[in-house]
Amino acid sequence: MKDYSSKSVIFENMKRIAFAVACLVFSSAMLSGQQKPVIEMEDPHPTPVAVWNNVTTTSFGWGTIDKKYKKDDVPTLAKTLALYGWRGERVNAQAVLVAPEAVEAFEFEASDLVAGKNVIPAKAVDKYFETYVMGEVVFQGDIVLAPDRLVKAKSMAVPAKTVRPVWLTINIPRDAAPGKYKGTVIAKADGKSFAIPYTIEVSKRILPEPKDWKFHLDLWQNPYAVARYFDVPLWSEEHFKAMRPIMEYLASAGQKVITASIFQHPWNSQTEDPFESMVGKFKGLDGTWKYDYSVFDKWIEFMMSCGITEQIDCYSILPWHLTFEYFDAALNVSVSKKMDPGSKEYEDYMLPFLTDLAKHLRAKGWFDKSCLAMDERPKELLEHAYSIIYKADKDYRIEGAINYFGPEVAERMYDISFALRPGLPVQMTPEEVASHLAKGKKVTFYTCCSPQRPNTFTDSAPAESAYLGWFAAATGYSGYLRWAYNSWVKDPCVDSRFRTWRAGDCYLVYPDGPSISFQRLIEGIQDNEKIRAIRQELSPKKAALLDAQLEKILNLDWEKSTDAEAAAVINSSKALLRTLE
Repeated sequence: MKDYSSKSVIFENMKRIAFAVACLVFSSAMLSGQQKPVIEMEDPHPTPVAVWNNVTTTSFGWGTIDKKYKKDDVPTLAKTLALYGWRGERVNAQAVLVAPEAVEAFEFEASDLVAGKNVIPAKAVDKYFETYVMGEVVFQGDIVLAPDRLVKAKSMAVPAKTVRPVWLTINIPRDAAPGKYKGTVIAKADGKSFAIPYTIEVSKRILPEPKDWKFHLDLWQNPYAVARYFDVPLWSEEHFKAMRPIMEYLASAGQKVITASIFQHPWNSQTEDPFESMVGKFKGLDGTWKYDYSVFDKWIEFMMSCGITEQIDCYSILPWHLTFEYFDAALNVSVSKKMDPGSKEYEDYMLPFLTDLAKHLRAKGWFDKSCLAMDERPKELLEHAYSIIYKADKDYRIEGAINYFGPEVAERMYDISFALRPGLPVQMTPEEVASHLAKGKKVTFYTCCSPQRPNTFTDSAPAESAYLGWFAAATGYSGYLRWAYNSWVKDPCVDSRFRTWRAGDCYLVYPDGPSISFQRLIEGIQDNEKIRAIRQELSPKKAALLDAQLEKILNLDWEKSTDAEAAAVINSSKALLRTLE
């Protein structure tokens, strides 16, 4: 097998067969700065061209949102589609253009949705072209070209013997009248026109606004990646302008937490753009400490203006490298020094800072929203951290990803997150989860470079991300944590692979639009909110039906299930939920 992962082959492929289309001005809510041309790399595993022998005419039809369509395969499509949703819900659909001959200009539009005298306007439908991004099938293994990036453009070219999927998200207005609405998606391809009808039944129920969702979504933001990608000065007006649509889109998913790095490189350099310290630390000539919170304050205020206001996670007094930075006036140099937790040196450095940080947070009115966050740190290090934290301020809240549970965790951790481990017991019993939540605390789960399934990688099946909201409901957890919302690789819109982690592990959105995985993640969160809304109304018999279905979700064997089988479990769960409304 060819080594497609080598840089020379990548560049040769791009140079030889890269497919570039200069898109017109975007109207996407995710747009930040000038849109770049669409570039797609060569498929390393092309489908035999013979599959196109009997395909003689261009066609357009409905696909399923549970599949990512291979660029040069011939899919089976439907002529009609029936959807369902609550008022205030975002409902997804996917259609595909099949082009045996090259199409210079493919464009599509959505009509108004009409139910008698009631109308959901066409502008309520977000329309995206899907573009193909290089990903991986397995960690550090074979690679695959997968449709994942969603972009808004007026039109796209479609090469011969390829397909072009499109994605639609219907934003049902909160004031829409209940009923069955009919609409049409109209596609044009070099003068040929196609119309595919669909319906969406709108429930009388109303989904709360994202800011009111109870699901505790914690996707780590990386402002440094935005500055690098858009080539703007860090913390400049241009930087904040570029970040706003990206972070407002995150808020629209129900995000609750602001990620703030209060020490340099809390996770080493595990991303293309390491996290720098948002707090300056200065040791004066007399040995006293002073701290500069200007960047920290600007970042927190900006994120709150984007609609993310519930929690501030400050990373990390236990960085992976245990190296700490400050400016020493006596030496007139910046110092970077390793300090061992438990040592006097560590305490002399950390205690004044945490004391001052608490004072600053209280002055800003943020203390009760803030957590000192420590990610996947061993128990012995956490013990040293706890002692200093409570010396600084006994009311500090603590957040962390930690994969063991005991009385000291329940007592000390406000917001605790466990790794999702399919097929293995969860780390907290339902009784322990309920007890923790009853105290007003949080319990979440997370995915990262593991598990292989379910996850949100570039090549992950779409149903995997929808599953995450259901898993939280099945365990009783508060929500979901992921370490990277937008830690983009060098060229995220073309090649999602990274030197360390599986392709797509570093980000859920692109610089100019969301991913399929992110849209399906939101879908699962909405289902979680629906379960929360109706559970208290259910009769004992109906509650038992729901619990039995959630048990199937919890026990779904991802290693043994095909993508279609796993999606079927999720879809049957959604269908049951509809009958229980």
